[in-house]
Amino acid sequence: MARSGRRRQPMGARRRRPHGNVPGGEPMGRGRAAGGAFCSASAGGGRASLAPLRRPRRASLASLSAALAARPSRPSPPSPPRSMAGLGGGLAAFGRCTHAVVRALPESLCRQALRSVAGPEVDFARAEREHQLYVGVLRGKLGLQVLELPADESLPDCVFVEDVAVVCEETALLTRPGAPSRRKEVEAMKRVLESLNLNIVEMVDENATLDGGDVLFTGREFFVGLSKRTNQRGAEILADTFKDYAVSTVPVHDSLHLKSFCSMAGPNLIAIGSSEAAQKALKTMQQMSDHRYDKLTVPDDAAANCIYLNIPSKGHVLLHRAPEEYPESAKVFEKLKDHMLIPIANTELEKIDGSLTCCSVFINKASEL
Repeated sequence: MARSGRRRQPMGARRRRPHGNVPGGEPMGRGRAAGGAFCSASAGGGRASLAPLRRPRRASLASLSAALAARPSRPSPPSPPRSMAGLGGGLAAFGRCTHAVVRALPESLCRQALRSVAGPEVDFARAEREHQLYVGVLRGKLGLQVLELPADESLPDCVFVEDVAVVCEETALLTRPGAPSRRKEVEAMKRVLESLNLNIVEMVDENATLDGGDVLFTGREFFVGLSKRTNQRGAEILADTFKDYAVSTVPVHDSLHLKSFCSMAGPNLIAIGSSEAAQKALKTMQQMSDHRYDKLTVPDDAAANCIYLNIPSKGHVLLHRAPEEYPESAKVFEKLKDHMLIPIANTELEKIDGSLTCCSVFINKASEL
């Protein structure tokens, strides 16, 4: 997407400048909010309401509110099927990347990492093997330039790099994680992203919290989960940072993050779990968005967290949970005939709320394609 001219510095942030329908999916139906505005769903899970955020786009708040009041809530007729090859230019580039940032596991994660529920202790040796296979796929099988940060024993959750940075195009937003014990993780991420000459925006507002696990970028817009780790102010700063895209908030209940039960499985394709919480969040996203997405519903919420990449030499690639972990969900992914499917085990890190997307941040340096 063409980039706008010089951007206004977000409030609460500090900017540093460096020197279609998919086979196997089904239509979600068109939502009701016009793109390019900041939209916030009510925390009570009721009807979606709109809130302006200092960035006008195609329609005013008044006209949007009037349109919402006048239009009945019903899905649009499904569009004719099309393959991924027929997707438009913007979505055709969705998932492109040249670099991945990962981080080694500290042994302290076994006993000190945060977890939402008590459970068995992490088997560190097995967790390391699984993580090494994960990194090996990115580096060896997919040919990405992998930047691996060293483990820090004082930061037991540091392997979950997704939570400390949101990268879109040439801009990186360094977040302010919701858990105070994780905020120093940002420092190492800042250094590595600066080395890639990205535009760095730092979230310095002490009233804001944002975990990257609550941020779902679809290639068209952002959905931000409002959870125990992410608040409204954090979502507002993200919207100020990425002004070219609409941002909508989604209440998250009974899960750590928004992406605990959903992710992008391809251009225009949202993978979603089957739980009541996942389906409620999906309904909110449908209401808030002006775009049509296909959905791929899997039986297991944890399996709905997958990694889609668009690698020029490989095509559409999907890293998903291994069949021995979630056999029924793996059968659903097998319907994606346009994808190179790569099963990845995540048995140990799942014990401390880790998902596949948690362990990497992807960057696309267009000059290196």
